[in-house]
Amino acid sequence: MKIAVTYENGQVFQHFGHTSEFKIYNVEDNKIVSAEVMNTNGTGHEALATLLADSDVKVLICGGIGGGAVAALEESGIEYVSGVSGNTDDAVEAYLDGKLTSTGVNCDHHDHEHDHEEGGCGHCHDDSEEGGCGNCGDDDSEGCGGGCGGCGGCHPTTPLFEGTNVGKTCSTHYKGTFDDGTVFDSSYDRGEPIQFVCGMGMMIHGFDKAVAEMKVGEKVNVHLEPNEAYGEVDPEAIFTVEIEELPGSENLTVDQRVYLQDTFGRPFPVKVVEKTEKTITLDANHEMAGKALNFEIELVEIKD
Repeated sequence: MKIAVTYENGQVFQHFGHTSEFKIYNVEDNKIVSAEVMNTNGTGHEALATLLADSDVKVLICGGIGGGAVAALEESGIEYVSGVSGNTDDAVEAYLDGKLTSTGVNCDHHDHEHDHEEGGCGHCHDDSEEGGCGNCGDDDSEGCGGGCGGCGGCHPTTPLFEGTNVGKTCSTHYKGTFDDGTVFDSSYDRGEPIQFVCGMGMMIHGFDKAVAEMKVGEKVNVHLEPNEAYGEVDPEAIFTVEIEELPGSENLTVDQRVYLQDTFGRPFPVKVVEKTEKTITLDANHEMAGKALNFEIELVEIKD
């Protein structure tokens, strides 16, 4: 029997549809006899079920997974166990010992999307490797991921770290600044604290971990390097397409933020960084990528 696990640097990757690798385990007599890492070669979401079926995989272990992918797996006769995090080898051993429980469909890609259909134009697919493109629409709002929390996406069902407040719902006020003192976001200005379950990946890592040992009424100041916030800038997320292949892009200007649509119609934000007569270069990195951030955090309330 073959068991596949969404894979990244030895850990269970937390979004099935975006995994770039699977670790495939060959199991005999309920024991692992061999394992190898398989690249998905750009395949995503529901199409991954076919890739796994073609490789004779019978069981999938993953973190977050959407309804469409689950349906495709079931159609291919592949059992799945979702909501798993941690080391992939340990996850497979736990499955073989009967200690894993699936959380079912646990990822709704529409929770954090914004409606930009009025700015949309045409239909094509997002494929920066082959010059593909997406549905192009104006970004009239802050978009998903503004502020310290980010979009969140799919979250693990087991804590990412330990702490007194981990697993509890925490309400916090905060002010975020760059190193030059510029304020980029503040819950105080909005007059309402943010609420999240600590330790479950709903916030950027450094912010989340800072709250783990705080007491109600306490204030802390933290400095986060990019690896604790929105990560470093990924050069592969900057791509150039032909304007004629991206309907609507002829009207865009440098520094404008817009939305493209992926193969399944889901919007994702990009920024126009360069434009020539025939091509347009887009940056899909988060706007805070590569930046060090500072937060003043006040823990307002904790609920078990």
